[in-house]
Amino acid sequence: MKRRRKRSRLWFVLSFIVVIVVLFYNSNWLGKLVHPIHYQKEIFQFAEQNGLDPYLVAAIIRVESNFNPDAESKKGAVGLMQLMPDTADWILEKEGFSTYDFKDLRNPELNIQAGTRYLNFLFEYFNNNRFEVLAAYNAGQGNVKKWKESGIWDGTLQDVDRIPFRETKKYVSSVDYYYKKYMEIYAKER
Repeated sequence: MKRRRKRSRLWFVLSFIVVIVVLFYNSNWLGKLVHPIHYQKEIFQFAEQNGLDPYLVAAIIRVESNFNPDAESKKGAVGLMQLMPDTADWILEKEGFSTYDFKDLRNPELNIQAGTRYLNFLFEYFNNNRFEVLAAYNAGQGNVKKWKESGIWDGTLQDVDRIPFRETKKYVSSVDYYYKKYMEIYAKER
């Protein structure tokens, strides 16, 4: 009798686990929990204004700052999109911001606005090659141009290992990984 009850409980527990797995397997609930996108309103607004894929912008923010608006790198990059102050000055001046304070780069809206405008510039500069844009966002457009002209890198994900900067290789691959995750989890809904 005890053996039968134990077996019955075991089947109940196993059945319950199977039902839970089936319910959440095709659900985006777990994916959103593991890979959240913060600041969606600002990301979508400024991505649309600049003709960018919002999930790519979210992936860049994820890799750059993990959605921490107060992030600051050792090199001085600031905010969600880790903008260098000189780059932010140049972009914001083009956008008509005559004055702003360095600490304003910690403002998510301003940071995403400037970062997406800079990404738009890079997409134009690199003829919409996503991987060249990502490499340039991390290592600078001059380096990417030099690598392409000298045949070091062909601008593809397949040859990302040929990029001479280890950080940039990892950066391009990481952003691509999160971009694909966000597309898989969120893009179906839009």
